[in-house]
Amino acid sequence: MTETPGSNTSSDVSKELFRRLNRVVKPLVKAGLGSPLPVGLGAVVLESTGRVSGKQREVPVLGFRVGNRVLVSTVRSESQWVKNLEANDEAAVWYCGSRHEATASVKRAPLNIVILDAAQDR
Repeated sequence: MTETPGSNTSSDVSKELFRRLNRVVKPLVKAGLGSPLPVGLGAVVLESTGRVSGKQREVPVLGFRVGNRVLVSTVRSESQWVKNLEANDEAAVWYCGSRHEATASVKRAPLNIVILDAAQDR
């Protein structure tokens, strides 16, 4: 099957949809909207460093927070943010309107889990 120039695959359309949605959602989540309580599910923004570009990357995701630990997951094995955290475990996570430095631990399985251990607030 050959694609004509300018045509989009469903994957391209999906990626563009998420990019646009993230542009709207990310600032709201960073401001604290939808943040998880000290124990609970909510929206967070995950920061990682691009393994190829070296640039800071941010992605809003749902996370389960228990104190200073946030668990996030995805069934998408090709998620770039998971690959970035596998390459470099230094991360940060935004919740409750604040940025928290964190160390990431990636567990690969049918449901990929990333555990973010945030530094204690001082």
